[in-house]
Amino acid sequence: MKFDISTWISIAAIFVMLYCLFLVFSLGKSVPGGVVGKQWKFLTFLVVLFTMGYLTTPFFGLIPAQLVSILVSLIFFFGAIYVVITVKLIHSIIEALSA
Repeated sequence: MKFDISTWISIAAIFVMLYCLFLVFSLGKSVPGGVVGKQWKFLTFLVVLFTMGYLTTPFFGLIPAQLVSILVSLIFFFGAIYVVITVKLIHSIIEALSA
């Protein structure tokens, strides 16, 4: 593995995702059940999935290009799902606070 700027950015992103993973599990204990709890559990699953995906990025040079392309596409796809769920969760919280 060569250490170019891409590798260093990947390593920094991995540390950010590990911190995010810590936050998700820490906050998860405070999340109530119901719709919010269900969405939180799925968000937790996605953060775990992203973290695993990010852990592969420093090794992209060792993986066949076609597999790298599939991995990146999957990260983007699940990232889009993460954004939708996050926006819906925030919307639910705003509705609850407005009531």
